[in-house]
Amino acid sequence: MQQKIIILDFGSQTTQLIGRRVRELDTFCEILPYNKFPVGDESVIGVILSGSPFSVHDPEAFKVDLSQFVGKIPVLGICYGAQFISHSNGGRVEKTNTREYGRAHLQYIDKDNQLFKGFEANSQVWMSHGDSITEIPEGYHCIASTADVKYAAYANDSKPGVWAVQFHPEVFHTVQGVQLLKNFVVDICGSRQDWSAASFVDTTVAELKQQIGNDRVILGLSGGVDSSVAAVLLNKAIGNRLTCIFVDHGMLRKNEFQQVMEDYKVLGLNVIGVDASKKFFADLAGVTDPEQKRKIIGRDFVEVFNTEAKKITDAKWLAQGTIYPDRIESLNITGKVIKSHHNVGGLPKEMNLQLCEPLKWLFKDEVRRVGRQMGMPEHLITRHPFPGPGLAVRILGDITPEKVRILQDADDIYIQGLRNYKVKLSGEEARRVLAAGVPAAMQDGEIEVSLYDQIWQAGAILLSTVRSVGVMGDERTYEHPVALRAVTSTDAMTADWAHLPYDFMAKVSNDIINKVKGVNRVCYDISSKPPSTIEWE
Repeated sequence: MQQKIIILDFGSQTTQLIGRRVRELDTFCEILPYNKFPVGDESVIGVILSGSPFSVHDPEAFKVDLSQFVGKIPVLGICYGAQFISHSNGGRVEKTNTREYGRAHLQYIDKDNQLFKGFEANSQVWMSHGDSITEIPEGYHCIASTADVKYAAYANDSKPGVWAVQFHPEVFHTVQGVQLLKNFVVDICGSRQDWSAASFVDTTVAELKQQIGNDRVILGLSGGVDSSVAAVLLNKAIGNRLTCIFVDHGMLRKNEFQQVMEDYKVLGLNVIGVDASKKFFADLAGVTDPEQKRKIIGRDFVEVFNTEAKKITDAKWLAQGTIYPDRIESLNITGKVIKSHHNVGGLPKEMNLQLCEPLKWLFKDEVRRVGRQMGMPEHLITRHPFPGPGLAVRILGDITPEKVRILQDADDIYIQGLRNYKVKLSGEEARRVLAAGVPAAMQDGEIEVSLYDQIWQAGAILLSTVRSVGVMGDERTYEHPVALRAVTSTDAMTADWAHLPYDFMAKVSNDIINKVKGVNRVCYDISSKPPSTIEWE
């Protein structure tokens, strides 16, 4: 029986990050809504309660029946989870004058407690809470404190036990957070640590063979890492009974359609490439509203994909590169749509295709590890996330082939520059990059990687609704500005703008202005998410 940790999500932005950290400990976990604990599931060896945007005193605060698991399996409460456990058992949670946001240090640590095994004195943690636990329940005792928060962590001595921390061990700013989670998952819960890329490949290929049998499968490829890894997995399982469809909507990066088709040929995949750019450009003509552009591209993609899929008359399965974050039942606090997402799907019901999602349990970094396990080319595995609508959501205003050409040229100079520029990293930044799965060897406390590998996502944006005055030679120009965007992130839920070196920025700006006709100004976007999204549209 496969062991697993259950993470109950109370709406925190870092819940998925908790899951990734547990998976990095070679332990399977599931993230479930706070009120859907799987009672009676004997494979569950521990439960983690996440943070939340709510206070425990809010009338709409999420609540769970702790008796479902407390006293039955080990429990770890994080931030709101810690406060909820205290509040539910007779402790006290209050708004105080000693709120903590950001870095703090544990001035007191009970090193005899299993949760803090291996911790160093004055260890740095990351706090993010408005309320604070001012009194813990009877039968519990303090196991860590900061200068301002007495009950930074507390526990009870009952078996199997409850532990609770008011800081966030899942974030990189908590320097020994992974150690704490390992102490809980491995030492306290008893994980066998048998969840790995190699075991996933072996198990999934066997399951796919059994699931699909001799049937034929259709897969929509995007050129991204998720659909590519899914295709290689399926190819290992069923070979040429997999047919992949790669649609070019005309708004991919420069030469991307040809390059990706070559990559897929090297991987031995059976791929149908469809150039549908004329249809997309025609349907987008004159459209300026970002949401409308997304909907048109999504609709056209489905139409083109369906036309090709119907030609494969004996297909019985539709495969998708859906990954775990796409499937997690999120707690939408506001209920508002930020933007429409562009996904494969929408096949007519009369096609009667069953759905196959071989990556449905994986996080993005795990997908990359699986790709490496199967020997896929590194440039495919480390490819940045790219929006389904492509450059259409990086061109402000209406879409034309000429605007796409301008942006493709500028973007290509930018991305190639990021790949060619090497930087040395140490400390927290090096840990973040290595944890994201970037292959780099540590030497004398440093790693050397490209700027491309250091950041999560990058791209150029064409401000086609704006023209700026410039001078080239003795001539006055009146052309478009280009904005460059680069962000660092772990899960794209939040993102910070990347602090790129000045000499790199100067060279890229100069190259774009000199080599891309139609551009006479380059800007850099220094907005973080929130409040700004990663894409401009």
